[in-house]
Amino acid sequence: MTQSNTGNGKPGTPGKPAAAKKSTLVPFLITFVLMFATWVILSGNFSALLLSLGVISSLLVAWFFHDLLFPSVTAGHLRIFIKFSVYIPWLIWEIMKANFHLLYLVFHPRMHEMIDPHIIDFKTDLESDLAITTLANSITLTPGTITVTTGTDGVCRVHAIDKPSADGCPGSMLDKVADIYGEKP
Repeated sequence: MTQSNTGNGKPGTPGKPAAAKKSTLVPFLITFVLMFATWVILSGNFSALLLSLGVISSLLVAWFFHDLLFPSVTAGHLRIFIKFSVYIPWLIWEIMKANFHLLYLVFHPRMHEMIDPHIIDFKTDLESDLAITTLANSITLTPGTITVTTGTDGVCRVHAIDKPSADGCPGSMLDKVADIYGEKP
């Protein structure tokens, strides 16, 4: 006897189309790699015993908690992960440039004249909370600027230590964050 599937995944009942089984291999593997890399970096010891304990611990953590780190991984999420991975080195470069700018300000003989704090407000076209949070945190990580407030409507208030820092905010950082989350206008 054959059973008919009329749409909702339950034989013989009308309704929604059957959902494809959610793949958990990719989130599991990504979680395992992140956990094991963290284990190796924090332990700093490469003996066979500790590496094998790290693999076992990372496998257990990935098995039980991969769905917390990646609740529903789709091709779009993978694209975001890859674009964010490319964004991190760019952000580190921007942080390094801002550090040198602050060193210049602090050691300049006319430091008191050059430091001119500004509070700037700007509105972004970012819609998701994650994109807004990424932008706000990226601005705060860059020395010389601190995100004071931000809202779900995309309005940010930033404190900058001088006029050049204020003029550069949000700058290309906003475009890069918008590109990561696919919110480019």
